[in-house]
Amino acid sequence: QVQLVESGGGLVQAGGSLRLSCAASGSISSFNAMGWYRQAPGKERELVATITSGGTTNYADSVKGRFTISRDNAKNTMYLQMDSLKPEDTAVYYCKADRYILTLPYYFWGRGTQVTVSS
Repeated sequence: QVQLVESGGGLVQAGGSLRLSCAASGSISSFNAMGWYRQAPGKERELVATITSGGTTNYADSVKGRFTISRDNAKNTMYLQMDSLKPEDTAVYYCKADRYILTLPYYFWGRGTQVTVSS
């Protein structure tokens, strides 16, 4: 059973930075892709950034140029560096991992970490 555990959330002032980590219970090299999603109160969960096993990244327009996603296969950990944070970045941030077995997708989610940006 794959377990993903997020950490690094907290309270920060606007303009500040945080680095989120997503630690996997096993090898992350087996995942076809990983990503960060977030959900603000009263809103749907939305994609923040993704990274494939080959290192290709994708970002939501709202975070481009401010957030950087990366993965360290040796540490079985994915990261999200968040700079120039804005109050609208306040949300619970979730880690997700995708694995395809015989073309069938399997999705794994962490429990989330709270990020609060004060103005």
